[in-house]
Amino acid sequence: MEDAVILSDNTPCPLVTFINDPLHFPVNGCCHILAISPGGMGQIPSNKLYEDDTLLAFYDIDPQAPVHFLVIPKQHIESAAKLTEADAALLGHIYATIANLCKQLGVDESGYRVVTNVGADGGQSVKHLHFHVLAKRSLAWPPG
Repeated sequence: MEDAVILSDNTPCPLVTFINDPLHFPVNGCCHILAISPGGMGQIPSNKLYEDDTLLAFYDIDPQAPVHFLVIPKQHIESAAKLTEADAALLGHIYATIANLCKQLGVDESGYRVVTNVGADGGQSVKHLHFHVLAKRSLAWPPG
């Protein structure tokens, strides 16, 4: 049985539909995972790390660091460029959740990087706001 992620306007999110197995979900629409599999809808394995009423966190299926997970709002926001002052509480919750997850994963003291890509030149391939969290390796500056 599938459960849809319901957006704040009570419509199903085009981003993700979950199945009861917490380690897998089918993707429908515009998620980063779908961008890796451009063939369209399909069930792609993912290891869900955290979920609440407003956020979902899951490990990246193409990790760029030993710890690499994504945090996405369930509310559709195209990118950080579309954020407004009204999104301040959501952003605070996103960053507090990232800090809590990094503490649980034991990377809070060694350090981690939080990245969100905006627009084509910024490397955004998915038109839904999402935050990459990378840790457990040295991350150079400037990023490549």
